[in-house]
Amino acid sequence: MSESAPSNAYAQAGVNIEAGNEVVRRIKSAVASTRRPEVMGGLGGFGGLFKLGQYKEPVLVSGADGVGTKLLVANRVGRHDTVGIDLVAMSVNDILTLGAEPLFFLDYFATGTLEPDVTVQVVEGIAQGCRDSGCTLLGGETAEMPGMYAPGHYDLAGFAVGVVEKDQVLDGSTIQAGDVVLGLASSGIHSNGFSLVRKILDAHDWSAEYGLGRPLGDVLLEPTRLYVNAILPHLSILKGLVHVTGGGFYENLPRVLPDGLGMDIQLGSWPSLPIFDLLESEGKLSQRDLFTTFNMGIGMVAIVRPEHAEHIPDAFRIGQVVQGSGVTLL
Repeated sequence: MSESAPSNAYAQAGVNIEAGNEVVRRIKSAVASTRRPEVMGGLGGFGGLFKLGQYKEPVLVSGADGVGTKLLVANRVGRHDTVGIDLVAMSVNDILTLGAEPLFFLDYFATGTLEPDVTVQVVEGIAQGCRDSGCTLLGGETAEMPGMYAPGHYDLAGFAVGVVEKDQVLDGSTIQAGDVVLGLASSGIHSNGFSLVRKILDAHDWSAEYGLGRPLGDVLLEPTRLYVNAILPHLSILKGLVHVTGGGFYENLPRVLPDGLGMDIQLGSWPSLPIFDLLESEGKLSQRDLFTTFNMGIGMVAIVRPEHAEHIPDAFRIGQVVQGSGVTLL
């Protein structure tokens, strides 16, 4: 069989191999910018190689997540440079709650028809998230699947791996009544609750500001805050960490508590973000709806002993651990 000319059968089926090659060429520098010293090899292999450093009893911590229907917001606004940061943050913030330093990240980008400009924007955002959290973009997959997705649409998934010494794993087991609950501010909605957000705001003009100080579309696309640099230097004083994601306060905060303990949270102890006020008024949402769906301005919660309550810069003292169960808003 002659192999002098490549077959175009795959292209006729809707898969553009050259577009994929173009993406790889254009993202090489972004991927290289995330490289840690432990990385072995380069981009393009069937797997990524990462050499663990010197640890006494290393425990690997992994997490996987996506960006959800926030991707539909990116499509409507026509901006794809921030959702990659969201993708990294959702997984990296999760593994951070166990005390893990993020080591490397892998992404999965799937679409019906590959659009190199969009794909490169997304991957450059992923690389930005990796740089900001100190982890390497070790590998990933770009899948073009004609007929699987509506024209112009794509989906993302991400996978983070970190490491923590076995005797430093944060599991919440030492938390007790009287401990202080600290809150670290969110950058906005982050990447949860967007099905409700779109239901409430879909008919609005996303180029208008609505008192937010900038266009609504830009506010909605504000990427999820990465908490690695704010948290890692203070691991030794932490008793527990909570990433406030889907389920808001009511579902996430109890996850770190031993049986028989709850949290009292003092409303008004941190600044309110205007986007949540807008969602409350336009959606006629109850307090329960808001605190079950959104982070309400607090993206990460830390539990510490009272004497350590002032040791984490820019953290708000938002409550305390009490005897009981669940979360009580005061």
